Amino acid sequence: MSQDLINGFLEATPLPAVLVDQSERIIGANTAAVTLLGHAIVGRHFATILRQPNVITAIESCLRERAPKTARHLSNDGAQDTTFEITLRYVPGIGAVNGGAALLSFIDVTEREQAGQMRRDFVANVSHELRTPLTALMGFIETLRGAARDDATARDRFLNIMEGEASRMNRLVGDLLSLNRVETEERVRPQETVNLKAHLASTLKTLAPVAEAQNVTLHLYAPEERIEVKGDPDQLQQVFTNLIENAIKYGGDKVEARLTFSERDAAVRGAAARIQVVDNGPGIDAVHLPRLTERFYRADSHRSRELGGTGLGLAIVKHIINRHRGRLRVESDLGKGSVFTIILPTTKAP
Repeated sequence: MSQDLINGFLEATPLPAVLVDQSERIIGANTAAVTLLGHAIVGRHFATILRQPNVITAIESCLRERAPKTARHLSNDGAQDTTFEITLRYVPGIGAVNGGAALLSFIDVTEREQAGQMRRDFVANVSHELRTPLTALMGFIETLRGAARDDATARDRFLNIMEGEASRMNRLVGDLLSLNRVETEERVRPQETVNLKAHLASTLKTLAPVAEAQNVTLHLYAPEERIEVKGDPDQLQQVFTNLIENAIKYGGDKVEARLTFSERDAAVRGAAARIQVVDNGPGIDAVHLPRLTERFYRADSHRSRELGGTGLGLAIVKHIINRHRGRLRVESDLGKGSVFTIILPTTKAP
């Protein structure tokens, strides 16, 4: 087979592809493979390009046994680590003295690997979050059966703690179910009309007792005109409740909910409503901001657990906002409070 025919064959392959013949040299590589492995690789010994031991062993075995092989190739695209699954197939009658060659095809499985790692991390996090209250419950049950059996004061105190731990588990399970439901519906765009001012006012009224108990004042700033969006009323209520409740718990002594309308917002390239939840609390260190919407990520882990946080609230908020084709932005400086901004597209002016 001529070199032009080899090159044409490889370029027609949709995946990065390399041919290694019995002389153990690379006799052809398509553009995608050159991009992945580097320039001027044709003519070089494959071990100088593909240096990973499992890949070298697979190529040698394929050439020797003339049988299909597989291997994993780890790389980096400059932004992240990447993983490729290499399939090797023997091609007879080409290469040095027509002795045959191994065709290597590189399949990018990075996203699959990342998804698998995310699943493993998620299971590990859920297990960890459940293990703590379960361990506490088991310990108190054992104590109540033993040393504190006849101690009424200790029994009442332990039962209160057990109730708190059980409530924590219940909140966690509830948030997990809510997250699963939101992710399932994320690609289905809601069609109901939602009055944002009415929903914000209702949320503030509902959370007023919580704010009063924390000595926090709540304020709503909104125009007289109705601002409406296409949305899921229950999910948007969940978003407002989560953000305002977080501001009450972790902010200062004043929380503001601000609603504005813009005829053109660059974030959604059209008319949009902006809902901002502003507090005057201690703020969030900039190092935490990019990860706030990750599952189980907490800027202040100890305090969050003490206040009943599950670490899933902002992850749920992110998925709900995505479903509404909106944007979520977080601005915060230490000592200067935080601003959580939701930008939702709307089709008409108030």
